[in-house]
Amino acid sequence: MTVSPGNLNMVEKSRNFSADDCFHSRSTVLQGQPFGGIPTVLFLNVILWVVIVLVYSFLRKAAWDYGRLALLIHNDSLTSLIYGEQSEKTSPSDISLEMEHRDKGFYSWFFNTITMKNEDLISKCGDDARIYIMFQYHLIILVLILCIPSLGIILPINYTGNVLDWNSHFGRTTIVNVSTESKFLWLHSFFAFLYFVTNFLFMTHHCLGFVPKKSYKVTRTLMITYVPTDIQDPEIIIKHFHEAYPGCVVTRVHFCYDVRTLIDLDDQRRHAMRGRLYYTAKAKKKGKVMIKVHPCSRLCFCKCWVCFKEVDAEQYYSELEEQLTDEFNAELNRVRLKRLDLIFVTFQDSRMTKHILEDYKFIQCGVSAQQSSVTTVVKSDRWRVVLAPHPKDIIWKHLSVRRFHWWARFIAINTFLFLLFFFLTTPAIIINTIDMYNVTRPMEKLKSPIVTQFFPSLLLWAFTVILPLIVYLSAFLEAHWTRSAQNLIIVHKCYIFLVFMVVILPSMGLTSLDVFFRWLFDIYYLEQASIRFQCVFLPDNGAFFVNYVITSALIGTGMELLRLGSLFLYTTRLFFSRSEPERVHIRMNQAMDFQYGREYAWTLNVFSVVMAYSITCPIIVPFGLLYLCMKHVTDRYNMYYSYAPTKLNEQIHMAAVHQAVFAPLLGLLWMLFFSVLRLGTLHAITFFSLSTLIVSMILACVGTFLGKLRKASDYEPEEEMETVFDLEPSSTSSTPTSLLYVATVLQEPEMNLTPASSPARHTYGTMNGQPEEGEEESGVRGFARELDSAQFQEGLELEGQSQYH
Repeated sequence: MTVSPGNLNMVEKSRNFSADDCFHSRSTVLQGQPFGGIPTVLFLNVILWVVIVLVYSFLRKAAWDYGRLALLIHNDSLTSLIYGEQSEKTSPSDISLEMEHRDKGFYSWFFNTITMKNEDLISKCGDDARIYIMFQYHLIILVLILCIPSLGIILPINYTGNVLDWNSHFGRTTIVNVSTESKFLWLHSFFAFLYFVTNFLFMTHHCLGFVPKKSYKVTRTLMITYVPTDIQDPEIIIKHFHEAYPGCVVTRVHFCYDVRTLIDLDDQRRHAMRGRLYYTAKAKKKGKVMIKVHPCSRLCFCKCWVCFKEVDAEQYYSELEEQLTDEFNAELNRVRLKRLDLIFVTFQDSRMTKHILEDYKFIQCGVSAQQSSVTTVVKSDRWRVVLAPHPKDIIWKHLSVRRFHWWARFIAINTFLFLLFFFLTTPAIIINTIDMYNVTRPMEKLKSPIVTQFFPSLLLWAFTVILPLIVYLSAFLEAHWTRSAQNLIIVHKCYIFLVFMVVILPSMGLTSLDVFFRWLFDIYYLEQASIRFQCVFLPDNGAFFVNYVITSALIGTGMELLRLGSLFLYTTRLFFSRSEPERVHIRMNQAMDFQYGREYAWTLNVFSVVMAYSITCPIIVPFGLLYLCMKHVTDRYNMYYSYAPTKLNEQIHMAAVHQAVFAPLLGLLWMLFFSVLRLGTLHAITFFSLSTLIVSMILACVGTFLGKLRKASDYEPEEEMETVFDLEPSSTSSTPTSLLYVATVLQEPEMNLTPASSPARHTYGTMNGQPEEGEEESGVRGFARELDSAQFQEGLELEGQSQYH
């Protein structure tokens, strides 16, 4: 088919297009080498991966004899604490026997990870681990299937084209080498749509494996906001519901208070008590202990300065605990005056909560709810009513951040992240900025693939590691009310930022700040927009992403094993600790949860890169398969040996599915760009590409909507079920206080905080019995055991809740 006359200028401009139009600086880094430098980058990555695995095997072997025991017996080995096993479900004796049986060789950990049964992984890490690894299985099988048409059909078509010279080895494997008059371009558009449909079916099959946790989804408690703060009597709330909804029985009403300061004071006094208990026990065996209490005392060995002088440890922590306890009690007396406009109301059965929810469903649209004689007092027409999250899902100190302040903070934080990630941290932008200042001039004549391809891909991978960490930290500053909402927004933000930073901006050649701003705001520059989109189809651009996937598959997964970030954080905290109790507490808290949201974002970011370039640059697909396999093995090992078990809301897993469904749309979008720019807007292939893109977007949206409907139907109980935190008042004596809708700091705060006459023989915060007579414990080991029993591990049994704002 010929090109229409109206598009001759555009097509002619496309044929004369080169890398200079995308990369306006000298850019010795961004422009490629023969075959894109892929062989060199692959060779370097394999060597570095082998080195990383050797180093890790050595460190792990040195630390393996301690494992989880290192945290219990106060072992000082840094490598033991970082690279030993971190298990929360197995006793030390069981761990020792398992280690001795399964880990006898230098590389046995690698083969044990591969041969590990899924049942063993699930039994230790929970059902969320099952969903996660099944998601990875679906992606691996999907990409394995896509390798067949990509390498068997699309790659030969691209390579047999006649547009590029034979010395352009890598360019001949891309769609650029196919003539615009070739009928084979129909296959590219067809397979782009076929990839989407295949991916959609795989994700649908994966969703069928979700098992609804109905025992946690049926709740009889409602969370109500905008309740007047001057109401202190729960009987008024009960009266309103009895009159407005006859037959409705309210069993409990919980008011909420501003406990931010109280929680901080409680943490500080508990920390002081740990120090007092520890040094009281140590003083009975070794006499008075002197310590330096300045945070930087480990940096200075001089005792002449006042701030670095030694003090009596037991006396210091006793006085500090007394001071903080007085402040805590004073704040506790004031906290009842700081009531929030939020309450939790528990009803007799779930049918009542459903009826009230339906009544308040459209209240924001002006529909009035049921009235009572106290409606004007409680102002029920202003209420916002939702199902209450699980008590352990609530972040109590964040409930006081409301309305304008929450949204102002949220917008400010995310605006800053947008500016940081989109304008400043795109690796291509940084490299080109370096070129502008002649930093790379000495390397210009080298033309080495190490400089031109390996370094940019390594830099891009480094930024993809740093970005989720910044997003993760920013989520805490946003002050979400529930951990579910916090984790969910981390998943979405990480994925969106990563895709823009890694795929979209570099693909379009937006490689310097001046080009980016001109692209955004210069109306005359926008007239040449086709030049920018041509950057997607540069041969060297595809090589850049192939090298990025290779780097992520080898160096990336190797660095995930080393966990250098955890090592650095642990070392920093330990270095600035002031006393032995602090160091013991730091060691006891090294078993971090497995961050599913962050891992989903990393995996789907690379998956999106592979799907975006699977048609235009098909050689990327087998390297995408390599990444998924390496990532799967690494995650299996980390989940089983390195991280504590984690409980998640199902929304996190569903968010990953939705992102995976939308990932192939990038490939369809790239094909549409190619058709418009190379063939013209009136070409039949352009119409076909646009049609398939629209159909795919509709299918993705419908699939997402149907998934939400399925989720809502899963919440519908077939028969009334009672949850542990909705018990009748008569049974509250047997209800764990941590499952009430009251902040933990307000649940009998003085309980178990006063040590008995022998601190070394009591566990902190528990009612455990004393050791048997004749059993001897060192002060450190005894204190470590106390701390271990005092860990407030919140195994979140989360409901499917949305963001409560």
